[in-house]
Amino acid sequence: MKNTLFDKVWDAHVVQDIKDGPQVLFIDRHFIHEVTSPVAFLGLKSRGIGVLHPERTFATADHNTPTINQHLPVEDPLSANQLKALEENANEYGISHWGLGHEKNGIVHVVGPENGITLPGATIVCGDSHTSTHGAFGAIAFGIGTSEVEMVLATQCIMQPKPKRMVINVNGGLGKGVTPKDVALYIISKLTTSGATGFFVEYAGNVFRDMSMEGRMTVCNLSIEMGARGGMIAPDDKTFAYLKDRMHTPKGDAWDKAMDYWNTLKTDEGAVFDKIYDFDAADIEPMITYGTNPGMGIGISQCIPNADDVEGGEATYKKSLSYMDFNESDEMIGKKVDYVFIGSCTNGRIEDFRAFASIVKGRKKADHVTAWLVPGSHIVEDKIKEEGLLDIFSEAGFVLREPGCSACLAMNDDKVPAGKYAVSTSNRNFEGRQGPGSRTLLASPLVAAAAAVTGVVTDPRILL
Repeated sequence: MKNTLFDKVWDAHVVQDIKDGPQVLFIDRHFIHEVTSPVAFLGLKSRGIGVLHPERTFATADHNTPTINQHLPVEDPLSANQLKALEENANEYGISHWGLGHEKNGIVHVVGPENGITLPGATIVCGDSHTSTHGAFGAIAFGIGTSEVEMVLATQCIMQPKPKRMVINVNGGLGKGVTPKDVALYIISKLTTSGATGFFVEYAGNVFRDMSMEGRMTVCNLSIEMGARGGMIAPDDKTFAYLKDRMHTPKGDAWDKAMDYWNTLKTDEGAVFDKIYDFDAADIEPMITYGTNPGMGIGISQCIPNADDVEGGEATYKKSLSYMDFNESDEMIGKKVDYVFIGSCTNGRIEDFRAFASIVKGRKKADHVTAWLVPGSHIVEDKIKEEGLLDIFSEAGFVLREPGCSACLAMNDDKVPAGKYAVSTSNRNFEGRQGPGSRTLLASPLVAAAAAVTGVVTDPRILL
């Protein structure tokens, strides 16, 4: 029988089939953070249940961590309480915990791969929708809710209906200035935010094979934004080279044994998918969103579509444009930008900061622009300094902040004011996502850098 990559990994983890119901799936790795875990631990305590496999659970503080002055007490009482609860629960149940100030601390979907916790063929869950990031390694990874977090802590299993299979092929050569973020935003603009609902996506084709592991993580991260349960890319030599000798990867004979298995993790020729999409890389240019969901994106040289050309209802479409204070047929190039944010679990890795630096080097930040440069982890922060990128940023008028998620979802003081425009390398541009009344334009690190130095939406290709 010919099987897809997804089938191979999923079926290997099925513990039990429930008649006319979901399957019980064993979970190899469970990531937790301070937002979704406290209630789950309260549930365990109320029932007198322990954590079955604490060695398979990994805790890091990220969502509520301020991106400045992390050496000081967290001022927001909710954030402070949740961070304290995570630390106490991790200590009580013997769970590895990387809290504020820990050298390994950072955004959960950044620190997992860079420390070798994320492995090919694994099942990975976290109480966070962008867990799909880890699919870049040939893992099945998806977000879960608080009650499911409790279930995994207690049983190391979860009940899930098996998703359908989708493959998205992108082949050809990418043009100048086109990044993995642009590829993902392009796909979402074509499928819409619900186009992959009910599916697990495999990304295939030479464009994904040619991407770095960090680029693949960006693509898989955004799978959830088109409604998919998750996304994955078959592991290859790049995957294995990235993982070798990292903190939690197998060593010695265990590595050789793992490699024997990992090399089988590819879709068999002739395997059947429920849905197939094919895209030409030459059709993709640097992307930017103009509306209030990630599917409302266009090539940066294009104009905002008219309502007649967009699916989903005219009233809803015009409401979105009204919130953004944009009009049909507007050009995006030249629109004023107030804030620029590079960071998040989508684009907070070292390659993203290298790309940002390639534009800002030798230039100056626009005076009216507030820029948030937020590394995804302390490891990324250290590399920024070691590679001299911090010197480039400082000379251009930028300040490097500390790792965390709060600038992505408007926690602590990391909020974009009402009515202001932010070019963001994050994953969501919903109404108020970066602050009540704020307006977010999703883009790549290159587009963000171009906006930061010009003060307006700018095609990065003219600055490269």
